[in-house]
Amino acid sequence: MNILVTGSTGTIGSLVVRGLVAQGVGVRALTRDPEKVSFPEGVTAVRGDMTDIPSMRAALKDVDALFLLNAVVADEVTQAISTLSLAREAGIERIVYLSVLNSDTYTDVPHFTGKYTVERMIEQFDLPVTVLRPSYFMQNDAMLKDGLMKHGRYGMPIGDVGVSMVDVRDIAEIAVASLLRRVRAPAPLPREVIEITGPDALTSDALATIWSGVLGKPVTHGGNDLDAYEGFMASVMPSWSAYDLRLMLSRFHVDGMLGKSHAVDVLTGLLGHPPRRYRDFAGELAKTWQVS
Repeated sequence: MNILVTGSTGTIGSLVVRGLVAQGVGVRALTRDPEKVSFPEGVTAVRGDMTDIPSMRAALKDVDALFLLNAVVADEVTQAISTLSLAREAGIERIVYLSVLNSDTYTDVPHFTGKYTVERMIEQFDLPVTVLRPSYFMQNDAMLKDGLMKHGRYGMPIGDVGVSMVDVRDIAEIAVASLLRRVRAPAPLPREVIEITGPDALTSDALATIWSGVLGKPVTHGGNDLDAYEGFMASVMPSWSAYDLRLMLSRFHVDGMLGKSHAVDVLTGLLGHPPRRYRDFAGELAKTWQVS
């Protein structure tokens, strides 16, 4: 069995690659520049770009399964729809697609509603796909190092409703398990949707309290001013992306991003262990910061 992994050099994609290799599965890792990346032994680097159709046709040839992950880019929908269509042409009937929690309800947030557009294609054509809908990543908070370490401030304006953040390692483990379940099945499995959340509903105040305990010093949160947040983010990324994030956070402030009541039990069954907690993640991250 050969599994093509897109987004193979990113945070989740690289974990999926390593997880599949550990299971002895043949992995093809899609990358624009094979010469510039290093993968574990047994992984074949495949040149491809999801905006370049000939390269994707070649990359999908003789592939048994596909892990489809798109970066949040302006043409994300085009990339995903084209790749799914090419996978159909190639006869690939074992696919895992990385979407996002609340993709069907955050219709005013571009990268959420874009992923739901891809889900609509999957549903309309009844494609044999596992759709993973993860919550906000804990690892996104690694960018808050300076504020936490130097100023005792948690700077992400998460809001006061609650976000069930998820560890990317849990996402990758479920992605690997979903891929293996599909490739090992004697026939294509039905379409399914799996929501992936963490065990705790985290607010700005709760996160500041966690970090205060982890760092052993007072930590406050920086407030929930989205004008200030958008302005700062627009200085380090394209303005459309900064606005996209602002719209996401505004939905966090109103609706939160919470797991269903039975989510932890379901995910524990899929993972073989309880979903990782934010406090443990923060402790691990703080140790790396204190060493560096």
